[in-house]
Amino acid sequence: MPYETILYGVTDAAAHITLNRPKKLNAMNALCIREMRAALAEAHGDEAVRVVVLSGAGERAFTAGADITEMADKTPADMETYNRQWLGLFDDIESLPKPVIASVHGYATGGGTEMSLACDFVLCAEDSRFGLAEINIGVIPGAGAAVRLTRWMGRLKAKEILMLGEFVPGPEAVACGLANRCVPAAELAQVTAEWAAKLANKAPLALAAAKACVNEGAEAPMPAALEYELRQFLALFDSEDQKEGMTAFLEKRQAKFTGR
Repeated sequence: MPYETILYGVTDAAAHITLNRPKKLNAMNALCIREMRAALAEAHGDEAVRVVVLSGAGERAFTAGADITEMADKTPADMETYNRQWLGLFDDIESLPKPVIASVHGYATGGGTEMSLACDFVLCAEDSRFGLAEINIGVIPGAGAAVRLTRWMGRLKAKEILMLGEFVPGPEAVACGLANRCVPAAELAQVTAEWAAKLANKAPLALAAAKACVNEGAEAPMPAALEYELRQFLALFDSEDQKEGMTAFLEKRQAKFTGR
């Protein structure tokens, strides 16, 4: 389907969703959020898609987050409706049974950092700038960043990022757990493609199970989490991919996974 605020395409089993408002630093308005959710649903339903890559158009930003021009005059009731769409978008990313890579360059502030926290992998350029600067305009993040930051990296670092509202450069983002890897800007596209290709060659059902175990099981009490992981593990033994993977291992050949 045609989109106005994003670009969507599939290459080599990877769905590429690119925020396409470069003149506004790819700030996300309500239409953009709706289109992002539609594109994720499209990728979910496409069996040819094994991995999803999120990026931003232009040279200056992944996304500067929410489009403040839509927010300045809203009431609390207006903002609840608006922010529930953001919550829904991040839930779509976390619950998608396919890996999602954030390929980050330039500014990834506010909602950009919030969105990266919902992704499975974050690859960033040395020029990237993460941060939650909402404190500087009199508010806080409203779509999960405070909760995810605290659970991902602990209270002290979460409060530093949330309450100082300062930029976190790419190398520091790796050090504190906001990103997996930081590379020169000229290498970001290639490194992203390499990670996407590696993931696309893995067993799709096993990837979905691993993602679910981390996202769901990690927040549950230990006995429930262990039981959840066991159930995910056992379910894979009813799949063609498990048979193919183990047969290929014994036959010393490359497995060909189908997601069945």
